[in-house]
Amino acid sequence: MISAVQTKKFPPPVFFIVFALLCFVALPTVAFSAADVKEETEILNVAESVFLSMAKKDCPAIWKGITTGTQNAIVRNVHKAVVKEGMIISEAEVRADLEKGGGLAQDYWGGYLSRFDPKTVLEESRWTMGEFKNDRGEIILRHQKSDYDARLKMFREGGLWKVGLDESFSTRQ
Repeated sequence: MISAVQTKKFPPPVFFIVFALLCFVALPTVAFSAADVKEETEILNVAESVFLSMAKKDCPAIWKGITTGTQNAIVRNVHKAVVKEGMIISEAEVRADLEKGGGLAQDYWGGYLSRFDPKTVLEESRWTMGEFKNDRGEIILRHQKSDYDARLKMFREGGLWKVGLDESFSTRQ
């Protein structure tokens, strides 16, 4: 039988050192979690903003919200299509038109949005934050009439989060 006198207790200085070390170890985890929530919110807001811009057919805003990889793919595809139709135009001119929301941009996004209704994502889908690490993130989208998830890839470019449409949905990958 152990008496109360024989029970070992941490001496006060050791207890405070252990407590301080535990707090020190836990503090960065709490701070990191707060940063995660802020980052997740920013990622979700950017994605929502791009889909809202699609719903409004605001071509320059859509362009600003998509990744460089998606922009490059669009420029290549539009350039290829217009050259095939006999237009003499450079890729740089195509890019400039797409950036400012000119005629090529209106035609491209008009065609895109005739096959994709952004309201299905905005109003009829559940959004869940997937994994994110450093400059890459993922939003999991589940349409109310689907049993499957779509994964929207997000990338930080130049300090801003961008939607990777081509990186997420291209059939060429």
